[in-house]
Amino acid sequence: MKRREFITLFGGAAAAWPLSARAQQSNRLRRVGILIPYPPTDMEMQASVRALREVLQQRGWTTGSNVEFDERWTTDNMDLIRAAAANLLELKPDVVVAVGGRVIPVLMQMTRSVPIIVPGGSDPVERGWAQSLARPGGNITGFSMLERSLIGKMLQTLKDIAPSISRVAMIYNPDNPGAAIYARSFEESAEPLAVQPIIVHAHGLADIERAITSMAEQPGGGIFFAPDLTVQRFSEQIVAIVARRRLPAIYSMRTAATLGGLVYYGTDRVDLWRRAASYVDRVLRGEKPGDLPFQLPTKYTLVINLKTARTLGLEIPPRLLFTADEVIE
Repeated sequence: MKRREFITLFGGAAAAWPLSARAQQSNRLRRVGILIPYPPTDMEMQASVRALREVLQQRGWTTGSNVEFDERWTTDNMDLIRAAAANLLELKPDVVVAVGGRVIPVLMQMTRSVPIIVPGGSDPVERGWAQSLARPGGNITGFSMLERSLIGKMLQTLKDIAPSISRVAMIYNPDNPGAAIYARSFEESAEPLAVQPIIVHAHGLADIERAITSMAEQPGGGIFFAPDLTVQRFSEQIVAIVARRRLPAIYSMRTAATLGGLVYYGTDRVDLWRRAASYVDRVLRGEKPGDLPFQLPTKYTLVINLKTARTLGLEIPPRLLFTADEVIE
């Protein structure tokens, strides 16, 4: 079942670069730094980086001929992230592609001149990454992973699938500067749904497991996984723990649904990297990141694991089955 309604949140699609301009390339070798705060075993991020490089190749950028890519895979270890960021900047890149609410501030402290393209994140103006969405003004621009109203839609989706839930824990690493923004939206969305919002801070897998176990000790519990590097790092283990505790949960990482998680609702991250390639191309050809609008999502993806729903004794509403982009049976 592959049907979803497009939700247009921001009108400015990236302007197409003239074909004649694409044909005129400088002989100078350009450098593209890529900072990825995930392990190299993360399949979704591997696919994202491949998509970025493939689109750039289609636009005329060939590795070893006119462009070099410097990738750094760090996991969410902040010491490794800071070291990798410094190392990339020492190579004098023409542009850096990076994600992560804890990663971008590190780069901002190190440079205000090297262009930074962000295929993810949220609330760039509130976080100080951009002066405005339409005209960021500095050296950072990109494509947001979510708009704040998505948090409420995710919670509503979980409630629709598991109507008996009365308490839901949002789990995230408090070191994530976007977490407070997500938490506010989560708490505001919970009351109209007759759900008690519970905020859980987790620095690692042990904290996450304790929170899940605690929620399972009383009836009516559910889990909400906010976008977070630490949570995504342990996707496979988290899905297994939630399954053992037989709790309904909604995830912000698509891989969770394929691993057996009940439901995923969010942005296609691979597509964000594909779209980010257009901005990398434009910056390499002379445009300034501060002149390129920071774009909000134009589409969200709903994936439901029907097998997991049956295991939990849940009946998916026909409306959700009809509108889901993917139903895993």
